[in-house]
Amino acid sequence: MSLLARTVMTPLAIEVRRGAVADLGPLLADRRISAGGDVAVVVGPGQGEKIVELIRPTLGSADVFTVTGGSVDAALDLGTRLHTRSYDAVVGIGGGRTIDTAKYAATRYGIPMVTVATSLANDGIASPVASLTHDGRKGSYGVHIPIAVVVDLDFVENGPDRQTQAGIGDAVSNLNSVADWELGHRVRGEPIDGLAVTLARTGAEALVNHPGKITDDGFLTTLAEALILGGISMAVCGSSRPASGGDHEISHAIDHLFPGTGSHGEQAGLGALFCTWLRGDLERFGQLARCLHRHGLATTPAGLGLSDEQFVEAVEFAPQTRPDRYTILEHLALSASEVRVRLADYAGALRNHLD
Repeated sequence: MSLLARTVMTPLAIEVRRGAVADLGPLLADRRISAGGDVAVVVGPGQGEKIVELIRPTLGSADVFTVTGGSVDAALDLGTRLHTRSYDAVVGIGGGRTIDTAKYAATRYGIPMVTVATSLANDGIASPVASLTHDGRKGSYGVHIPIAVVVDLDFVENGPDRQTQAGIGDAVSNLNSVADWELGHRVRGEPIDGLAVTLARTGAEALVNHPGKITDDGFLTTLAEALILGGISMAVCGSSRPASGGDHEISHAIDHLFPGTGSHGEQAGLGALFCTWLRGDLERFGQLARCLHRHGLATTPAGLGLSDEQFVEAVEFAPQTRPDRYTILEHLALSASEVRVRLADYAGALRNHLD
């Protein structure tokens, strides 16, 4: 992919700060986004309605749409409504479901999208993927990445801690995803994109090594940047490879076998930690274990409410969730009995690193 193409896929603006939602006026007035203010603002119910009241003085001639459900049907319905007028841009304000619904609808009709994130639960705020439900099952759909990304730390701070914890798990799991990609490159000659690797790894490294807490602006800014860089890395290489490895396979397996166990980010974080142990990278294992533990994320199956045997079943099933992807799980091809042995060793090593 050419550097020009990569530049085109980079958001025009990335802003992470407090009060960003209240100050949307200058962004919406940016002529690169809308020459005449013909903008569709998409929000979710509840908090979204409060946000609209907060920003109404800055909206000008923009139209406001409320979406619910985070489903393909909701996105298609939104797309139909967007098609009734010629909009220069769609501005999605809210959490993951609202933003993914807006991304899908905007992509369907070729309208540029601006993300205004009020939570940091996953890397969807800037990724080329929309996670939506269809016929009762969640699926991933390719979409255009936003042309601008704004994160309001006031809303992030006031939201549930568990959403932010999930974002931490999703962001640091990129370290394992990149390692899995490099493994596929060494073993199978799989093409690898150095820029995508650098983007995904840089944000995750900064997060793992940040000493702050989820109540600190500096830490939240680093988390936001890590999630945004992870999303851009996927757009750069044209796939989810730099942000989805054995960690995500384990998360998908848990969703399939034991639905409702935990958030995607919590499961991906634990999956990344276990995969790093399987890889034998003890230094990275210690870094990830301390990071997850420090921020209150699960480091053991019990931390997610799973028994060891359930986790063994998920790890054994995980490669079936992405048969086209080569990770440490496919490389080792462990049987259930072998996973049990590795899990027992993992538990002992974990205690040593966290004592």
